Amino acid sequence: MATYTPKPIDTSNVVLNDAQRRLVEQLAANVHDVWARKRVEDGWRHGASRNDQIKTHPSLVPYDELPDSEKDYDRVMVEQVIRAAVALGYRIDALDAAGRAGRGRPPAGHWLARLRGGFSNRETTQT
Repeated sequence: MATYTPKPIDTSNVVLNDAQRRLVEQLAANVHDVWARKRVEDGWRHGASRNDQIKTHPSLVPYDELPDSEKDYDRVMVEQVIRAAVALGYRIDALDAAGRAGRGRPPAGHWLARLRGGFSNRETTQT
């Protein structure tokens, strides 16, 4: 069998915007809840240490109660998925209160942000 060489999508040029960074945290909490629900369905319960024989795991707690090291694992996985989606050409925007995609503003310092009158597009100028 040949040696496996992982080749993840190159996301080195992807910069997440504020909405996407907030999404990382929300999805990381959701990933934890999905994992925990499956464990509980399989008969696992919270315990001081992981024990596969009696099915206990210290991470079977709400996301907010996890140590940062555990949260970081979920965050990294979610962030890489979002970065990969963006690198593949997908757009991930938060919806505003009217259900429209993000405000379409470039990041501070971007040349479009310095245009006279700011930056807009049809999506953000329609009422």
